Amino acid sequence: MENVAIVVGATGLVGEHLVSQLLSRTEFDIIRIFVRRPIGLVHPNLEEHLIDFDQPETWRDLVKGEVLYSCLGTTIKTAKTKENQYLVDFTYQYEFARAAASNGVPVYILVSSMGADARSSIFYSRMKGELENAVSALKFNKLLIFRPSILEGERAENRSGEKFGLVFLRFITHFALKNYQPTPADWLAAAMIRMSLDETEGIRVIEGEKILTS
Repeated sequence: MENVAIVVGATGLVGEHLVSQLLSRTEFDIIRIFVRRPIGLVHPNLEEHLIDFDQPETWRDLVKGEVLYSCLGTTIKTAKTKENQYLVDFTYQYEFARAAASNGVPVYILVSSMGADARSSIFYSRMKGELENAVSALKFNKLLIFRPSILEGERAENRSGEKFGLVFLRFITHFALKNYQPTPADWLAAAMIRMSLDETEGIRVIEGEKILTS
């Protein structure tokens, strides 16, 4: 029987590192990714599905395996509207989580965000908190929610505001507020894989500095 790791958000900063690291390991026979466009990577263990995220009836039966890693997300700059950002960051991820739970996937790993809180007055934090609450109500043996600080790594798109934020956070966390230090995307991906494979069950939230020391 083949062991399958499912990844949604494979073209993003964390997703790219995650897929690369999963393919270099031996725990999984198949890395099954769901994307809008080809990622341009050929590997005997990579199974790529080009899908329309707005039509879950065409892909939900394929969301089967041992673990689902969910790191899909966009920015308000790219999405243009809050409604479009909510569609990607909440609706698409929740539909994948729900499909995985229905198909008996036992482990779900979610990349959320520091400050996620369904009661927040800040749209982004509230959206992330609502997603955390929604997926926590699904039936998984293990649910890990990672809340990184600002992500650090080379992106295909230019995010000047994010670059400024990285410089600022590096400065202030050198002296204090270690929980807010930037989170290297490759380190986050490694922590996601490592913790997904341990035998601990239940729901856990891993934040900031704990991601770097896990």
